[in-house]
Amino acid sequence: MRLPFSKAARPDRDVNDSRVETLREFLREETTGGKLLLGATLVALLWANLAPGAYERIWGLEFGPDWAHLHLSLSHWVSDGLLAIFFFIAGMEVKRELTVGELAGWRAAALPLLAAAGGMMVPALVALAVSRGQAAEGGAWAIPVATDIAFALGVLALVGSALPSGVRVLLLSMAVIDDLGAIALIALLFTKGFSLLWLLAGFALCGLYWLAQRRRWTPLALMVPLVVAAWICVHASGVHATVTGIILGLLTPVVAREGEEESPAARLEHRLHPVSAGFIVPLFALAAAGIGLGSLGDTLRDPIAQGVFFGLLVGKVVGVFGGAWLAVRLRLGELPGGIGWADVFPVAVLAGIGYTVSLLVAQLTTDDPDAVVRASTAVLAASLLASLLAMVLLRARAKAHS
Repeated sequence: MRLPFSKAARPDRDVNDSRVETLREFLREETTGGKLLLGATLVALLWANLAPGAYERIWGLEFGPDWAHLHLSLSHWVSDGLLAIFFFIAGMEVKRELTVGELAGWRAAALPLLAAAGGMMVPALVALAVSRGQAAEGGAWAIPVATDIAFALGVLALVGSALPSGVRVLLLSMAVIDDLGAIALIALLFTKGFSLLWLLAGFALCGLYWLAQRRRWTPLALMVPLVVAAWICVHASGVHATVTGIILGLLTPVVAREGEEESPAARLEHRLHPVSAGFIVPLFALAAAGIGLGSLGDTLRDPIAQGVFFGLLVGKVVGVFGGAWLAVRLRLGELPGGIGWADVFPVAVLAGIGYTVSLLVAQLTTDDPDAVVRASTAVLAASLLASLLAMVLLRARAKAHS
């Protein structure tokens, strides 16, 4: 008789383990993340236009305890909670590149820093100019400031696999610095009911996380409660909780010690990336991209929506490319190895994909649902056009490099 846990049953478990690992490897591919994100966006648009009442009712469902401001809608649990994991992974990737990767050293890091600075300032100025100053109300000028890392990297992976690795490094580092700036703006402009005590408690828990990682005290029984507690404290402080993910990612060691096969950051990225790319980011798209297409006419006539659209599609390209050019011109930075200015321009176009954080900022700028819809429609339209134009340019550059 075969016992359920006898050696004879092991081949079945081995097959199941192999299938799970194959699925994880599939989800680790950036092309997979891009496809899932695009699919979730299309589902959200269809859902919101075919059954708008059901869409709003489900994502507006509120639950959670009343203390620490944790009674949130389902959409906010996704954007404030789960999305922090995505930013945690991004923070680790940037730290690795800045510490031991292609951006190690001031001259290598200065270029994405200035490109990101240009990619924040110029879109804001374009939004203010095109809207004839109306984008100043409620902080709507901040909507086109951010770049969507997941969507931009997904587009790059779909059509730019033949490009040098420096293209991805430049896009990733610039986009994360860009989003750090955007989240800082969120913290400054849209923080409500700020509590210094809660924030200090959150920073203290982040410090304990750093100490635990440094000493390699990393059992799940310790790390999970510590990370969750840090997130709760930052959220309760009034600062947007995704800041927690960035901070913890930057505090995670990226260099392996003697006797370690891989660093803590590499181990965490390997485990969490399939969850982020295959579940969290598509789920956010499903929650945030449900825009009624009936608002398109109002969007075209709205000055703020016009400012958002041209801020992303024009301001981002000019700002990112101009910032990178200025860094090299002033001899403050240098291009990553193997790429030229013809490769930087498609990266600047990819930066026009606002999406995740831009949609988040659009929801924070006003309490008027119609205004949010118009601004979100402008974000989606600009992001779609930027994606299509970048695909054309990246394909051309991939052929040139081949």
